[in-house]
Amino acid sequence: MRDDKQNKLVKMTLGAFADETASESPAPGGGSIAAYVGALGASLGTMVANLSSQKKGWEERWKEFSDWAELGQKLKQELLALADEDTNAFNKIMAGFALPKNTDEEKKLRTAAIQDATKYAIEVPLKVMKTAHESLHVIKAMADNGNPNSVSDAGVGALCARTAVHGAYLNVQINTAGLKDELFKTSKLAEAKKILDDSMALEKEILETVTSKIK
Repeated sequence: MRDDKQNKLVKMTLGAFADETASESPAPGGGSIAAYVGALGASLGTMVANLSSQKKGWEERWKEFSDWAELGQKLKQELLALADEDTNAFNKIMAGFALPKNTDEEKKLRTAAIQDATKYAIEVPLKVMKTAHESLHVIKAMADNGNPNSVSDAGVGALCARTAVHGAYLNVQINTAGLKDELFKTSKLAEAKKILDDSMALEKEILETVTSKIK
């Protein structure tokens, strides 16, 4: 986490965050929300791990679940930071568009700044996708082996994580639209689509496990 100015969203109350999202400001938008939803998914996976580590009769499994909880906590923190970083990335693009364009040199510098900022605005949601996808492995382990009384929490966590992946994927797609570097664009879109497909498959497995255990 960086300073308060750069990480203002994660310092807000839940209500203030929702109000800021609902305001006329274009940021935070879908990218930041995707990252935050992912943080909630990782939090639920971590919660099930912590509950499982404390379950009576499972004392010998304490380290197993503590390790999962530690990983889940790490991923949660990364996703919270990315909620702010997505807004920062959007602001970099806006700053590029605000640059002067009175001379050929200024136009060249402005275009380069916008393109560089656009690439960063693709990398950030791609990082959200990767991190949320990793959290699905924590959640799956908890659905498979965690406290059965909390299996529905793992299911909600899976829904959140997949939403984060899919939401961030939409942001990768829209940000590539204005990019001139076709090689970069093609590479990042292919990488993002693979993560999306893998995440949807993992979510399906988790929800099948959750449903079978609830029944």
